[in-house]
Amino acid sequence: MIKTKICELLGIEYPVFQGGMAWVADASLASAVSNAGGLGIVAAMNSNGEQLREEIRKTKKLTDKPFGVNIMLMSPYAQEAARVVVEENIPIVVTGAGSPLIYMESWLSAGIKVIPVIPSTAIAIRVVRAGACAVVAEGGEAGGHIGELNTMALVPQVSAAVDVPVIAAGGIADGRGVAAALMLGAQGVQLGTRFLVAKECTIHQNYKDKVIAAKDSDTITTGRRLGHPVRQLKNEFSRSLASREYDTGITNEEFEELGAGSLRRAAREGDLKTGSFMAGQSAGLVKKEQTCAEIIYELFSEAEMIIKGSDKWIR
Repeated sequence: MIKTKICELLGIEYPVFQGGMAWVADASLASAVSNAGGLGIVAAMNSNGEQLREEIRKTKKLTDKPFGVNIMLMSPYAQEAARVVVEENIPIVVTGAGSPLIYMESWLSAGIKVIPVIPSTAIAIRVVRAGACAVVAEGGEAGGHIGELNTMALVPQVSAAVDVPVIAAGGIADGRGVAAALMLGAQGVQLGTRFLVAKECTIHQNYKDKVIAAKDSDTITTGRRLGHPVRQLKNEFSRSLASREYDTGITNEEFEELGAGSLRRAAREGDLKTGSFMAGQSAGLVKKEQTCAEIIYELFSEAEMIIKGSDKWIR
């Protein structure tokens, strides 16, 4: 069985995180991942403090295993979320879309293990110096908000630059990806797209069906003009947004407004025309709905088989 330092550090059975996806990562999904031995993560997204508190308490009723909260730092409610995780004794906070440095001292004082999602070695070094116990190195193959570097280039460089466990994210959906991430120096993996089709995931069936039907070239990236590009599946909405990426006839504010509410429409309403179906390039590898336990067992059974058989390349 594959065990790494991150398992010991967080008290989990398998070195796998479930991505903190907005409108997706709720109590149902997070608790199922944690109960299956991974690290389930509740997304704070743009919830206010009391909404987040309610979702945390739902999760506590569904699992007695470790789980974390993902705080999107560009959210207008980030400060409220930062306070609630302390009050609710959350053991692990994963951060994204901004710098966690202003909250690090209070979180660390409360005994919270802080794990930022980072797009570069420079940012990894900065957050580790501030007390991060691990980092998620996320490549541009991932769904949702992405950075510039790809996973295969990013993970080994971050692994060489910091002395804490590195979790690889972006483009990983099966045991081959898990094995490759470990060979690149990672101590674990984070998956988002594969968990979209988990049976415990409460998103609309249209979303799941689009992921399962996706091919390798079925994602598109929009929002580079705003400095925070987003990867999503191709549909009428995403193609229209891409066509206006560099339209000088609209301001950045107007362009950003075009995407307002689109992820909610996809995840909760299944709106095939105006929804933003965020997913990574690994969507082409995802072919069936499974329980979280089945997904995690399959990932690590495949990875273990690959690693054990790797001596066939040595002569």
